[in-house]
Amino acid sequence: MIKRLFTAIPVLLAVSTIVFFLIHAIPGDPVDLILGEQAIAADRVELAREMGLDRPVAEQYVKFLGGLVTGNWGRSIFDKRPVTELIGERWSATFWLALCAMLVAVAAAIPAGVFAAVRKGSVWDQLTMTASLIGISVPSFWLGPVLILLFSVELGWLPISGRDSPHSLILPAITLGAALAAMIARLTRSSMIEEIKREYVTTARSKGLSENSVIFKHALRNAINPVITIVGLQVGALLAGAIIAEKIFSWPGLGSLLMESIARRDYPVVQGCILAISFAYVVVNLVTDCLYRVADPRVKL
Repeated sequence: MIKRLFTAIPVLLAVSTIVFFLIHAIPGDPVDLILGEQAIAADRVELAREMGLDRPVAEQYVKFLGGLVTGNWGRSIFDKRPVTELIGERWSATFWLALCAMLVAVAAAIPAGVFAAVRKGSVWDQLTMTASLIGISVPSFWLGPVLILLFSVELGWLPISGRDSPHSLILPAITLGAALAAMIARLTRSSMIEEIKREYVTTARSKGLSENSVIFKHALRNAINPVITIVGLQVGALLAGAIIAEKIFSWPGLGSLLMESIARRDYPVVQGCILAISFAYVVVNLVTDCLYRVADPRVKL
């Protein structure tokens, strides 16, 4: 596990380097954005010096890496506040949205996939596969407005937007987790079908174990590793997909902050948001590797 932690360091360094140089490759001068193109030369030079933009790119890069280590991610061009403070205010909203979307997806998809595999070829199996195909095919930018029209405008059960109550989380979580649920259900079904065919399952049944014990204690435990892999990999997709869901539901999370910062060309905040999402993705993959060990102690990291 310690070795696995150390292997994450070069990954984080590579991600940071790519983000730094991509942001610097974007056309446009931050000094022009702050002062305007009509500013006098002396003011432009002074501001560039304060922001460190008059230094060579290599020196800026070293300073950038040092800031990452010390927690100094720069200041917002738009409202002059530290980037870490802005991200900290929005991070919890995105975290809870992604977590709830994940829980909704896993809670609905794994039982559905197991049930479909146990009753392969039945009506339930066909319904599960049809529903999962629809879930994968429907884009979130269409599903979100449809859910708003149905549950908020027509029925009045749930709020349209914002983060004023726990109920505000339901529609964004469903919108974000629908595609993931469909993917997990199909993967769980196929993985369970393969495990049910194996000899150890036949042996367990011949020993008189209950069907629930055979399915959930033995077959599902061996079938769950591919599902854990997909869930871990999709957390990054959830964080990226949260940008769309947050925009649709006016959810005040990291995705909304990123979109606002792109519109304002607030490059330090854009850079910070991308780094925060990338770092979270790497951490989640480390946690996923740990879960492999829990699900199957034979796995070595």
